[in-house]
Amino acid sequence: MKKKFFAIAFAAALMFTANESFAQLKLPAASSAQTITQGLGIENVTLNYSRPSMNGRKIFGELVPYNEVWRTGANTNTTLTFEGDVSLNGHKLTAGTYALFTIPNKNEWTVIISKNTKQWGAYTYNQSEDAFRFNVKPQNLSAPVETFTISFDNVTPTDAVLTLAWEKTAIKVDLKVNQQAKIIASIDEAMKGEKKPYFAAAQYYFNNNLDEKKALAWFDEAAKAQPKAAHVLYWKAKAQLKAGDKKGAIETATKGVEVATEGKNSEYIKLNTQIINAAKK
Repeated sequence: MKKKFFAIAFAAALMFTANESFAQLKLPAASSAQTITQGLGIENVTLNYSRPSMNGRKIFGELVPYNEVWRTGANTNTTLTFEGDVSLNGHKLTAGTYALFTIPNKNEWTVIISKNTKQWGAYTYNQSEDAFRFNVKPQNLSAPVETFTISFDNVTPTDAVLTLAWEKTAIKVDLKVNQQAKIIASIDEAMKGEKKPYFAAAQYYFNNNLDEKKALAWFDEAAKAQPKAAHVLYWKAKAQLKAGDKKGAIETATKGVEVATEGKNSEYIKLNTQIINAAKK
């Protein structure tokens, strides 16, 4: 009886040691994981995916079959998290986390945005869980991409391109946000405070072709608060020139050159001089 007890105890000890050893084991993943957070306007988009490599294999049409739903990566499904509302190739999507699937084909891919984000691969994919799907044309790449890559390209305050590339094939999806109402509301709220963001608000209005008079008034307030700021004077002069006030633009930019010269700021000597020259035409 005692021998049996000790045999069981010894076996249990071996199992514990083995489990503990495996728990400490660290090996590189066959497909590395990547998380990218990309700013898009005033909000972020976060991408989570795994990146398989070619390793000498033929990818599309073989490893990744045509006309079948692909997890668009490896391991668990690829996900995109949007902090705010967005559109993908013109299809509107509310803020949240979604899975990205695709159906590759030679001449056309189907991009699928799924509401089910808790899947391993595409084995339990169900079309009824789609938020929407749309088709895109693949592009041929001149050089092969060894490791599957998703990137955010051509990023502006309102747009970005989501590019998927592997082997010698790429597809592109247009992302677009419309946050202007939120931004104007936040400016209006900030202007109620004691410290008013005149310069930043004026820049936004100027760059987005909003209320010209309001932008000029805010630039004027910013220049009063920072009379020795060459960059503020430059932007005020720029707004005056856009409004057709060439005389005012020359006066403001001339002061900007003086301030920039005092501060040995060659960049704003140049920029303010450009405003003066443009106003004299």
